[in-house]
Amino acid sequence: MSVYENVMRVREGMAEAANAAGRDAGEIKLVAAAKMNDAENVRAAIEAGVDAVGENRVQEMLEKNAQGAYVGAPLHFIGHLQSNKVNKVVGLCEVIESVGSVKLLEEISRRAVSLSICQNIFIEVNIGDEAAKSGIAAGELGGILEKCGKIGGIKVTGLMAIPPFCGNSAEMRHYFDLMYNLFIDIRGKKYDNVSMQFLSMGMSASYREAILSGANVVRVGSLLFGERQRA
Repeated sequence: MSVYENVMRVREGMAEAANAAGRDAGEIKLVAAAKMNDAENVRAAIEAGVDAVGENRVQEMLEKNAQGAYVGAPLHFIGHLQSNKVNKVVGLCEVIESVGSVKLLEEISRRAVSLSICQNIFIEVNIGDEAAKSGIAAGELGGILEKCGKIGGIKVTGLMAIPPFCGNSAEMRHYFDLMYNLFIDIRGKKYDNVSMQFLSMGMSASYREAILSGANVVRVGSLLFGERQRA
């Protein structure tokens, strides 16, 4: 199937999940996770109406950006971001979704201040407390949000998570529900530089469950582009 047809199928799945949850599908953003896909595929996804494009690798993102791949859609950085590559991402991406440490937060702030801009970010939460994954522990979220109110150049507009691999929907929903509860709790509090609007969770294998649990941003790759060819 074409990228266009794939986007339409995912949109149908999103609408079904939203309807089952009593939600408006129009409030849920589809981010095309474009890792290992070329500029032509990215352009096809944008033409099909995805809400944003997400990239995991800085160098790949820069190469595709030079080819005009992202014209017509916002760009999100959704992968692990090394501190020494922050200067290549801040200002280029509308949102950096994967801010999972104080060190990275401070580097983004410094770069944004030097450019006299405000960089939108999501705080990445390691909701499964997995040692091999980046992201802050759920219990540390309040502290990092307090810090966000004391530095310049950033605006926290959401939370992001990549839950543990789960073998069934019930397990997926458990972690997604934990994230949604965190999201709602933060929205009920007041932090400077924080406007909690987006909850980014769910990928190709789990976007339906994420929507049922309250996600309003899903990051879908293989269902749009086909299985990735490993480099």
